Amino acid sequence: MIMSDVAFERHSWLEDILAIVLGTVFIALGANLYLNCGLLTGGTAGLAFLLHYLSGYSFGLVFFVINLPFYYLAIKRMGWQFTLKTFCSVALLSGWTEVLPHLIHFSDVNGVFATLFGGGLMGTGFLMLFRHKASLGGINILALYVQDRYGLRAGKLQMVVDCTIVLLSLLVVEPERIALSVLGAVMLNLVLTVNHKPGRYTGMS
Repeated sequence: MIMSDVAFERHSWLEDILAIVLGTVFIALGANLYLNCGLLTGGTAGLAFLLHYLSGYSFGLVFFVINLPFYYLAIKRMGWQFTLKTFCSVALLSGWTEVLPHLIHFSDVNGVFATLFGGGLMGTGFLMLFRHKASLGGINILALYVQDRYGLRAGKLQMVVDCTIVLLSLLVVEPERIALSVLGAVMLNLVLTVNHKPGRYTGMS
């Protein structure tokens, strides 16, 4: 069957809402694992981690503020619908990261397990957002734009940026935790690289 002859079924708003809520919960759970083990991640969240550690302001607040400048690019290049979904995703994740520590706490977690499982959770959450034409702003917006415009996979670009940010974190985190954080960044983006390929997914929003 020729791909152009296939009738794509668009996601409903209810499906979009469910995916955004669950996707941000997955990412918040992964971030909570990282925070409990003193790990870092890449992208805009990685910058938010660093500023949180350096300033003492809450991660959720810092993450929300950092993303504000990127909405201009989102509106200009990706459209209002994508921007609205992304804004809601960022706001939800900021809220979840403040609420989840009161609902669940990981008191004794192996660092390697937290790295791999947390990275997998976050990667799965990002995948859900991407497939419903949303993101968590910042580098995600840039990665999706480059993929749509130039065909470069979002996961590959994100991996390069994430690993760079994590390495810069040597200023505030000991090398052992940086090594685990790099492994987590690879795990997160491996999920995206394997599963988020142009033309593979036919659902549209």
